[in-house]
Amino acid sequence: ARNNMSEIFVDTIRKTGGSLGTDIRVKNTSVYESDGGTSVTQNIVQALIKCWFNYKGTDDAFRDTFNVASSTDNGTGYYTITFTNAMSNDDYSRTCCAGENANTGGNRVAGLRLPATGSFNIVIYNTSGGINDVADLCGSTQGDLA
Repeated sequence: ARNNMSEIFVDTIRKTGGSLGTDIRVKNTSVYESDGGTSVTQNIVQALIKCWFNYKGTDDAFRDTFNVASSTDNGTGYYTITFTNAMSNDDYSRTCCAGENANTGGNRVAGLRLPATGSFNIVIYNTSGGINDVADLCGSTQGDLA
């Protein structure tokens, strides 16, 4: 019996004439092996996080980010996160959580507002319904880049 499957064993992949890891492309219909060893066809490009951030709203400063160009402090507890690379539409998923970096200050709720292809807004509410700055704000987006 002839095996039609091919395997390549390499330590480094390079584009012809390029440097390490430059312009390596994986199609959105690629097959990958799942944790259980099963071959799965899935759009792995859509499954990736497109933006994430760890933000200190009390100082209007990022601790670390991916695909975030800037933030805007719109007033107490109200922030705009702007992407480096825009999303293809405003129907992407946004996930955020807010809290304090200490055992003080109470609980916080992140309200997500006004998604646009290049940014989205976050408003931080405390348990009493007031709007507050927050020391620890983390978030991510999932969807299609433009």
